[in-house]
Amino acid sequence: MEIEKVIDGEKYTIKVVTGDPSDTLTENDKEMDYRARKAVEMAIEKAKICKKPIARYDAETKHAYLEYPNGEREYVK
Repeated sequence: MEIEKVIDGEKYTIKVVTGDPSDTLTENDKEMDYRARKAVEMAIEKAKICKKPIARYDAETKHAYLEYPNGEREYVK
């Protein structure tokens, strides 16, 4: 699905990917997506090793929080 948007007189087309993104992503896009996911996983693992809090999001309460190495959660207001 494509959405057309006009911003400051300029026309932009936005391609919305629904369902399985593998149908619309190129091999290069898939590789970049894989690398980005791995970079995030590595950053989280490094934070755990260094005993630093990790920023997370609770989908049920729709609030961001910090998760400390001891398991304690501090919700952001």
